Amino acid sequence: MTCLRRRLTAAFLFALCPLTASAQAETVYTGDIIQGKRVVSQLDVGDLEAGKKHSLLFQGVQTGTGQYWYVPVVVAKGINPGKRILLVSGVHGDETSPVDAMRRTMEQLDPAAMSGTVTAVYDVSRPAKEGVTRMWPVAQWGGFKIDLNRVWPGNEDGGNAPTRHAGLVFNKLLKPNADYALDYHTAATGTDFTAFIFAKMSLPEVKAMAELFPIEQIKNDPGYGGTLETALIKAGIPCLTIEIGGPRYFDKRMIPMFVEGALNVFKLHGVIGGPMGRTAQDAGTFFGDALHTVRATAGGYVELLVDLRSKVAAGQSVAIQRNAFGEVVQEYKTEVAGEVAILQRDAVTEPGTRIVEVLYDSSEKACDPDGCPIPEVDYAE
Repeated sequence: MTCLRRRLTAAFLFALCPLTASAQAETVYTGDIIQGKRVVSQLDVGDLEAGKKHSLLFQGVQTGTGQYWYVPVVVAKGINPGKRILLVSGVHGDETSPVDAMRRTMEQLDPAAMSGTVTAVYDVSRPAKEGVTRMWPVAQWGGFKIDLNRVWPGNEDGGNAPTRHAGLVFNKLLKPNADYALDYHTAATGTDFTAFIFAKMSLPEVKAMAELFPIEQIKNDPGYGGTLETALIKAGIPCLTIEIGGPRYFDKRMIPMFVEGALNVFKLHGVIGGPMGRTAQDAGTFFGDALHTVRATAGGYVELLVDLRSKVAAGQSVAIQRNAFGEVVQEYKTEVAGEVAILQRDAVTEPGTRIVEVLYDSSEKACDPDGCPIPEVDYAE
Protein backbone atom coordinates (compact mmCIF):
# COMPACT_ATOMS: atom_id res chain seq x y z
CA MET A 1 0.00 0.00 0.00
CA THR A 2 1.47 3.32 -1.03
CA CYS A 3 1.89 6.08 1.52
CA LEU A 4 -0.32 9.14 1.48
CA ARG A 5 1.64 12.18 0.25
CA ARG A 6 -0.75 14.95 1.15
CA ARG A 7 0.58 17.79 3.26
CA LEU A 8 -0.01 16.40 6.75
CA THR A 9 1.79 17.17 9.96
CA ALA A 10 5.22 15.60 9.94
CA ALA A 11 4.44 13.46 12.98
CA PHE A 12 1.28 11.97 11.36
CA LEU A 13 3.05 11.41 8.06
CA PHE A 14 5.88 9.63 9.83
CA ALA A 15 3.37 7.28 11.46
CA LEU A 16 1.85 6.43 8.08
CA CYS A 17 5.13 6.04 6.22
CA PRO A 18 8.37 5.83 8.24
CA LEU A 19 11.31 7.72 6.74
CA THR A 20 14.13 5.78 5.17
CA ALA A 21 17.70 6.51 6.28
CA SER A 22 18.33 8.56 3.13
CA ALA A 23 15.10 10.59 3.25
CA GLN A 24 15.08 14.21 4.35
CA ALA A 25 13.56 14.59 7.81
CA GLU A 26 10.55 16.87 7.90
CA THR A 27 9.46 19.44 10.42
CA VAL A 28 7.86 17.92 13.51
CA TYR A 29 5.45 20.16 15.44
CA THR A 30 4.84 19.12 19.03
CA GLY A 31 1.40 20.73 19.10
CA ASP A 32 2.47 23.20 21.79
CA ILE A 33 2.25 26.97 21.39
CA ILE A 34 4.30 29.08 23.83
CA GLN A 35 4.07 32.88 23.84
CA GLY A 36 2.35 32.59 20.47
CA LYS A 37 5.23 30.58 18.95
CA ARG A 38 4.77 27.07 17.58
CA VAL A 39 7.11 24.46 19.07
CA VAL A 40 9.11 22.05 16.91
CA SER A 41 11.23 19.09 17.91
CA GLN A 42 12.71 18.87 14.41
CA LEU A 43 12.99 21.50 11.68
CA ASP A 44 13.30 21.40 7.92
CA VAL A 45 13.22 24.98 6.62
CA GLY A 46 12.10 23.60 3.28
CA ASP A 47 8.68 22.97 4.84
CA LEU A 48 8.13 26.62 5.75
CA GLU A 49 6.17 29.06 3.64
CA ALA A 50 8.40 31.06 1.29
CA GLY A 51 8.55 34.84 1.33
CA LYS A 52 7.99 35.12 5.08
CA LYS A 53 9.74 35.24 8.45
CA HIS A 54 8.88 32.49 10.90
CA SER A 55 9.41 32.55 14.68
CA LEU A 56 9.53 29.14 16.37
CA LEU A 57 10.72 27.45 19.55
CA PHE A 58 12.87 24.33 19.28
CA GLN A 59 12.25 21.75 21.99
CA GLY A 60 15.59 20.73 23.47
CA VAL A 61 16.49 18.43 26.35
CA GLN A 62 14.24 18.02 29.36
CA THR A 63 14.97 19.72 32.66
CA GLY A 64 15.34 17.81 35.92
CA THR A 65 11.64 18.36 36.66
CA GLY A 66 10.46 17.07 33.29
CA GLN A 67 9.90 20.37 31.50
CA TYR A 68 11.93 21.39 28.42
CA TRP A 69 14.63 23.88 27.53
CA TYR A 70 13.32 25.77 24.48
CA VAL A 71 15.60 27.46 21.94
CA PRO A 72 14.28 30.52 20.02
CA VAL A 73 14.56 30.26 16.22
CA VAL A 74 13.83 32.88 13.55
CA VAL A 75 13.79 31.81 9.90
CA ALA A 76 13.80 34.25 6.97
CA LYS A 77 12.58 32.07 4.08
CA GLY A 78 13.26 33.66 0.70
CA ILE A 79 10.68 33.73 -2.04
CA ASN A 80 13.18 31.98 -4.32
CA PRO A 81 15.28 28.86 -3.65
CA GLY A 82 18.95 29.30 -2.76
CA LYS A 83 21.64 28.72 -0.16
CA ARG A 84 20.84 28.17 3.52
CA ILE A 85 22.84 30.30 5.96
CA LEU A 86 22.85 29.48 9.68
CA LEU A 87 23.54 31.99 12.48
CA VAL A 88 24.04 30.67 16.04
CA SER A 89 24.41 32.47 19.38
CA GLY A 90 24.20 31.63 23.06
CA VAL A 91 26.41 28.54 23.13
CA HIS A 92 27.79 30.33 26.21
CA GLY A 93 25.31 32.05 28.50
CA ASP A 94 27.28 35.22 29.28
CA GLU A 95 27.64 36.19 25.60
CA THR A 96 25.21 39.04 24.90
CA SER A 97 26.41 41.08 21.90
CA PRO A 98 25.79 38.12 19.54
CA VAL A 99 22.08 38.29 20.33
CA ASP A 100 21.89 41.93 19.26
CA ALA A 101 24.15 41.44 16.23
CA MET A 102 21.99 38.59 14.93
CA ARG A 103 18.76 40.46 15.62
CA ARG A 104 19.99 43.51 13.72
CA THR A 105 21.14 41.29 10.86
CA MET A 106 17.77 39.56 10.61
CA GLU A 107 15.99 42.92 10.62
CA GLN A 108 17.82 43.79 7.39
CA LEU A 109 16.28 40.84 5.54
CA ASP A 110 13.19 40.98 3.34
CA PRO A 111 12.14 37.40 2.51
CA ALA A 112 10.10 38.66 -0.44
CA ALA A 113 13.37 39.79 -2.06
CA MET A 114 15.58 36.88 -0.93
CA SER A 115 16.83 33.67 -2.52
CA GLY A 116 17.44 30.94 0.01
CA THR A 117 17.08 30.94 3.77
CA VAL A 118 18.71 32.54 6.81
CA THR A 119 18.09 30.75 10.11
CA ALA A 120 18.96 32.49 13.37
CA VAL A 121 19.23 30.24 16.45
CA TYR A 122 19.40 32.14 19.75
CA ASP A 123 20.32 31.13 23.30
CA VAL A 124 21.35 27.54 22.60
CA SER A 125 22.61 26.98 26.16
CA ARG A 126 19.37 28.05 27.82
CA PRO A 127 20.14 27.38 31.52
CA ALA A 128 23.50 29.13 31.13
CA LYS A 129 21.76 32.08 29.48
CA GLU A 130 19.20 32.31 32.27
CA GLY A 131 22.05 32.44 34.81
CA VAL A 132 24.21 34.71 32.60
CA THR A 133 27.05 32.27 33.10
CA ARG A 134 29.46 30.77 30.59
CA MET A 135 28.78 27.09 31.24
CA TRP A 136 25.68 24.88 31.49
CA PRO A 137 24.98 24.06 35.18
CA VAL A 138 24.29 20.34 35.75
CA ALA A 139 22.39 19.40 38.91
CA GLN A 140 23.50 15.77 39.28
CA TRP A 141 26.22 14.53 41.67
CA GLY A 142 26.11 17.68 43.74
CA GLY A 143 26.33 20.02 40.76
CA PHE A 144 28.98 20.86 38.17
CA LYS A 145 29.25 22.83 34.93
CA ILE A 146 29.87 21.81 31.32
CA ASP A 147 31.12 24.02 28.51
CA LEU A 148 28.67 23.36 25.67
CA ASN A 149 31.33 24.41 23.18
CA ARG A 150 33.43 21.38 24.09
CA VAL A 151 30.81 18.67 23.45
CA TRP A 152 29.62 19.25 19.85
CA PRO A 153 28.18 17.50 17.89
CA GLY A 154 26.73 16.14 21.10
CA ASN A 155 25.08 12.81 21.69
CA GLU A 156 21.32 12.33 22.01
CA ASP A 157 22.03 9.32 24.26
CA GLY A 158 24.89 10.97 26.18
CA GLY A 159 25.65 10.79 29.88
CA ASN A 160 24.47 14.28 30.83
CA ALA A 161 21.79 16.78 29.83
CA PRO A 162 23.95 19.34 27.96
CA THR A 163 25.57 16.65 25.80
CA ARG A 164 22.11 15.29 24.92
CA HIS A 165 20.84 18.82 24.26
CA ALA A 166 23.75 19.48 21.91
CA GLY A 167 22.94 16.24 20.07
CA LEU A 168 19.29 17.21 19.64
CA VAL A 169 20.11 20.75 18.50
CA PHE A 170 22.85 19.60 16.11
CA ASN A 171 20.98 16.71 14.52
CA LYS A 172 17.47 18.12 14.35
CA LEU A 173 17.96 21.87 14.00
CA LEU A 174 21.42 22.99 12.87
CA LYS A 175 22.89 20.38 10.54
CA PRO A 176 19.76 19.76 8.41
CA ASN A 177 19.29 23.46 7.65
CA ALA A 178 22.72 24.84 6.79
CA ASP A 179 24.97 25.12 3.78
CA TYR A 180 27.15 27.72 5.56
CA ALA A 181 27.29 28.85 9.19
CA LEU A 182 28.43 31.68 11.47
CA ASP A 183 28.87 30.88 15.18
CA TYR A 184 28.73 34.04 17.36
CA HIS A 185 30.59 34.44 20.69
CA THR A 186 32.30 36.95 22.99
CA ALA A 187 35.07 36.75 25.55
CA ALA A 188 34.20 35.08 28.87
CA THR A 189 33.21 37.02 31.98
CA GLY A 190 36.22 38.85 33.40
CA THR A 191 37.97 39.10 30.02
CA ASP A 192 37.74 41.21 26.89
CA PHE A 193 38.26 40.60 23.17
CA THR A 194 38.81 42.56 20.00
CA ALA A 195 36.41 42.30 17.04
CA PHE A 196 37.83 38.92 16.10
CA ILE A 197 37.25 35.82 13.97
CA PHE A 198 38.63 32.28 14.27
CA ALA A 199 38.66 30.81 10.76
CA LYS A 200 40.13 27.70 9.18
CA MET A 201 41.70 29.68 6.33
CA SER A 202 42.95 26.52 4.61
CA LEU A 203 39.34 25.97 3.51
CA PRO A 204 38.63 28.35 0.58
CA GLU A 205 34.93 28.76 1.42
CA VAL A 206 35.74 29.66 5.05
CA LYS A 207 38.49 32.07 3.99
CA ALA A 208 36.16 33.80 1.54
CA MET A 209 33.58 34.43 4.27
CA ALA A 210 36.07 35.56 6.93
CA GLU A 211 37.64 38.17 4.67
CA LEU A 212 34.24 39.81 4.12
CA PHE A 213 34.09 41.08 7.73
CA PRO A 214 35.44 44.63 8.33
CA ILE A 215 36.81 43.71 11.75
CA GLU A 216 40.01 44.11 13.77
CA GLN A 217 41.69 40.69 13.82
CA ILE A 218 41.42 37.27 12.15
CA LYS A 219 43.22 34.15 13.34
CA ASN A 220 43.97 31.37 10.89
CA ASP A 221 42.82 28.63 13.21
CA PRO A 222 42.86 24.83 12.78
CA GLY A 223 39.74 24.35 14.87
CA TYR A 224 39.45 22.25 18.01
CA GLY A 225 37.47 19.16 18.86
CA GLY A 226 34.15 19.76 20.59
CA THR A 227 33.55 23.27 19.23
CA LEU A 228 30.49 23.94 17.11
CA GLU A 229 32.67 25.35 14.34
CA THR A 230 34.68 22.12 14.07
CA ALA A 231 31.60 19.89 14.28
CA LEU A 232 29.88 21.77 11.46
CA ILE A 233 33.00 21.73 9.27
CA LYS A 234 33.31 17.96 9.81
CA ALA A 235 29.68 17.68 8.71
CA GLY A 236 30.57 19.46 5.45
CA ILE A 237 29.24 22.89 6.46
CA PRO A 238 31.83 25.71 6.19
CA CYS A 239 31.75 27.69 9.43
CA LEU A 240 33.71 30.35 11.29
CA THR A 241 33.69 31.55 14.89
CA ILE A 242 32.91 35.21 15.57
CA GLU A 243 34.02 37.04 18.74
CA ILE A 244 32.31 40.38 19.50
CA GLY A 245 34.32 41.95 22.31
CA GLY A 246 33.44 41.41 25.95
CA PRO A 247 30.54 39.63 27.69
CA ARG A 248 27.30 40.68 29.36
CA TYR A 249 26.55 43.87 27.38
CA PHE A 250 25.86 45.13 23.84
CA ASP A 251 29.05 46.46 22.26
CA LYS A 252 27.61 49.24 20.11
CA ARG A 253 30.96 49.90 18.42
CA MET A 254 31.64 46.33 17.32
CA ILE A 255 28.16 45.00 16.53
CA PRO A 256 27.77 47.00 13.27
CA MET A 257 31.02 45.48 11.95
CA PHE A 258 29.55 42.01 12.24
CA VAL A 259 26.16 42.99 10.83
CA GLU A 260 27.92 44.39 7.78
CA GLY A 261 30.09 41.29 7.47
CA ALA A 262 27.14 38.90 7.73
CA LEU A 263 25.26 40.82 5.04
CA ASN A 264 28.36 40.56 2.86
CA VAL A 265 28.30 36.77 3.37
CA PHE A 266 24.65 36.67 2.30
CA LYS A 267 25.56 38.63 -0.84
CA LEU A 268 28.48 36.30 -1.55
CA HIS A 269 26.12 33.32 -1.60
CA GLY A 270 23.36 35.07 -3.55
CA VAL A 271 20.86 35.18 -0.69
CA ILE A 272 20.43 38.96 -1.01
CA GLY A 273 21.47 41.45 -3.67
CA GLY A 274 23.30 44.75 -3.60
CA PRO A 275 26.92 45.90 -3.53
CA MET A 276 29.36 44.54 -0.98
CA GLY A 277 29.97 46.60 2.12
CA ARG A 278 33.35 47.12 3.77
CA THR A 279 35.61 44.09 4.08
CA ALA A 280 38.71 43.07 6.03
CA GLN A 281 40.86 44.72 3.38
CA ASP A 282 39.04 48.02 3.86
CA ALA A 283 39.31 47.78 7.66
CA GLY A 284 43.03 46.97 7.75
CA THR A 285 42.38 43.72 9.62
CA PHE A 286 45.39 42.19 11.39
CA PHE A 287 45.96 38.52 10.51
CA GLY A 288 47.81 35.94 12.61
CA ASP A 289 47.92 32.19 13.12
CA ALA A 290 48.83 31.85 16.81
CA LEU A 291 48.00 33.30 20.22
CA HIS A 292 50.73 33.80 22.81
CA THR A 293 49.51 33.67 26.42
CA VAL A 294 51.05 35.77 29.20
CA ARG A 295 50.01 34.02 32.39
CA ALA A 296 50.13 35.21 36.02
CA THR A 297 52.72 33.48 38.17
CA ALA A 298 51.67 35.20 41.42
CA GLY A 299 48.54 36.50 43.11
CA GLY A 300 47.75 40.17 43.44
CA TYR A 301 46.33 43.18 41.66
CA VAL A 302 47.19 43.42 37.95
CA GLU A 303 47.70 46.75 36.24
CA LEU A 304 47.62 46.43 32.44
CA LEU A 305 50.19 48.43 30.47
CA VAL A 306 48.56 47.67 27.10
CA ASP A 307 45.04 47.61 25.68
CA LEU A 308 43.20 45.70 23.00
CA ARG A 309 44.88 46.07 19.58
CA SER A 310 48.07 47.47 21.11
CA LYS A 311 51.03 46.56 18.92
CA VAL A 312 53.71 44.94 21.05
CA ALA A 313 57.32 43.91 20.52
CA ALA A 314 58.96 40.76 21.87
CA GLY A 315 60.19 41.44 25.42
CA GLN A 316 57.81 44.35 25.98
CA SER A 317 56.19 44.73 29.42
CA VAL A 318 52.42 44.26 29.24
CA ALA A 319 51.41 44.29 32.92
CA ILE A 320 52.65 44.67 36.47
CA GLN A 321 51.24 43.09 39.61
CA ARG A 322 51.10 44.49 43.14
CA ASN A 323 50.31 42.95 46.50
CA ALA A 324 47.96 44.41 49.11
CA PHE A 325 50.73 46.78 50.29
CA GLY A 326 51.11 48.25 46.80
CA GLU A 327 54.48 46.62 46.30
CA VAL A 328 55.28 45.35 42.79
CA VAL A 329 55.56 41.56 43.01
CA GLN A 330 55.77 40.72 39.32
CA GLU A 331 56.28 42.24 35.89
CA TYR A 332 54.91 40.45 32.84
CA LYS A 333 56.35 40.57 29.33
CA THR A 334 55.32 39.17 25.96
CA GLU A 335 57.68 36.77 24.21
CA VAL A 336 56.35 37.61 20.72
CA ALA A 337 55.61 40.62 18.56
CA GLY A 338 52.04 41.10 17.42
CA GLU A 339 48.74 42.69 18.46
CA VAL A 340 46.93 42.29 21.76
CA ALA A 341 43.75 40.27 21.17
CA ILE A 342 42.49 39.28 24.64
CA LEU A 343 42.84 40.92 28.06
CA GLN A 344 42.02 39.93 31.61
CA ARG A 345 39.85 42.79 32.91
CA ASP A 346 39.49 41.54 36.50
CA ALA A 347 42.20 43.25 38.56
CA VAL A 348 42.28 40.63 41.33
CA THR A 349 44.30 37.83 39.74
CA GLU A 350 45.16 34.37 40.97
CA PRO A 351 48.27 32.48 39.86
CA GLY A 352 47.76 30.75 36.54
CA THR A 353 45.29 33.30 35.19
CA ARG A 354 45.73 34.45 31.59
CA ILE A 355 46.46 38.17 31.68
CA VAL A 356 47.16 39.01 28.04
CA GLU A 357 46.99 37.09 24.76
CA VAL A 358 48.85 38.35 21.72
CA LEU A 359 47.87 37.43 18.16
CA TYR A 360 50.94 36.91 16.00
CA ASP A 361 52.27 35.24 12.86
CA SER A 362 54.17 32.13 13.91
CA SER A 363 56.28 32.20 10.75
CA GLU A 364 57.92 35.33 12.10
CA LYS A 365 58.77 33.81 15.51
CA ALA A 366 61.97 31.86 16.01
CA CYS A 367 61.33 28.45 17.60
CA ASP A 368 63.59 25.91 19.26
CA PRO A 369 64.55 22.70 17.41
CA ASP A 370 61.48 20.93 18.78
CA GLY A 371 59.19 23.49 17.16
CA CYS A 372 56.86 26.17 18.48
CA PRO A 373 54.62 25.22 21.41
CA ILE A 374 51.05 24.25 20.60
CA PRO A 375 48.75 27.18 21.50
CA GLU A 376 46.39 26.75 24.43
CA VAL A 377 42.79 26.34 23.33
CA ASP A 378 40.57 27.11 26.32
CA TYR A 379 40.61 30.86 25.93
CA ALA A 380 37.50 32.01 24.17
CA GLU A 381 35.67 29.89 21.65
